[in-house]
Amino acid sequence: MRHLISLKEQSREDILNILDLAQKIKAKRNATELTNYLTNQTLIMLFQKTSTRTRLSFEAGMTELGGHGIFLDARTSQLGLADFSDEIQAIMRFGQVLMFRALKASDVEKAASYNRIPVIDACSEKYHPAQALSDLLTMAENSAGIENVKKITWLGVENNVSNTLMLACAKLGIKVAIAAPEANIQSIDLELNTMAQATGNVMRTTNLEESLKDTDYVHTDTWMDMEFFENGQVKPSFQAEYERRKNIFMPFQLNAKLIDTYAPNAKIMHCMPCHIGYEISRDAADHPNSIIFDQAENRLHIQKAMIMWLLKKTI
Repeated sequence: MRHLISLKEQSREDILNILDLAQKIKAKRNATELTNYLTNQTLIMLFQKTSTRTRLSFEAGMTELGGHGIFLDARTSQLGLADFSDEIQAIMRFGQVLMFRALKASDVEKAASYNRIPVIDACSEKYHPAQALSDLLTMAENSAGIENVKKITWLGVENNVSNTLMLACAKLGIKVAIAAPEANIQSIDLELNTMAQATGNVMRTTNLEESLKDTDYVHTDTWMDMEFFENGQVKPSFQAEYERRKNIFMPFQLNAKLIDTYAPNAKIMHCMPCHIGYEISRDAADHPNSIIFDQAENRLHIQKAMIMWLLKKTI
């Protein structure tokens, strides 16, 4: 049975097949053709964390495929009162695919281990394949094909998003420059890092000029946890960590000056939500090279393709 968890499981051909499906489904939608391939089928959407784009894209996507998405908030379920293994096995009896936005990747892997229905990691502390694949779709569109993307650069902190994006790009033969002074400890997957490094396509450097040289796309993501803040102010208990991260990461902020100086032709990407003034500046988010909102929309199209691919449906 197919699952989409970390992209360690998928081959280069698998990734290209998912992208091809997404492009075909998007073209049909743009031509106002119906894409009701999954009539009377159900996507279970289990959320242990809040979401904007993930919920919207999966729920709208399943609707446009002719099926139905059930939103299940873990906080209003019995998951906190019962054994996880028992609850997740019961939950999976009610649909054809489980989309799980989880606090722990190990729980996603546990659900997948039962092989009852396909499981998607829709953002855990280690992985985010839904985001990485939609980023590939966006880059493919802006480069007239994914084969024309030669290099990307990741700025800031290594995390769940950079993990899966790095691995997917490396598998496709795209050079990846990671310009990050540190990694989010919870996100580290040594097996994934080894797999990506083995391709010969990953470079780590804190030299910004080197990392941005000849790059086609520059990506970033938040490096400030939002629990640090209350009513726009830093909570006293988080003040020291806030200052530490600000000092370490601010030199790696994605801003217009950086792009205009080292990579004037590179497109600007951010998985959102954007924390303006931290990992990205307003002049970068609004820069002529920014394709952030195209990137956000493509979550819809790639989610459809992921579901179709998992169910072994073709167009």
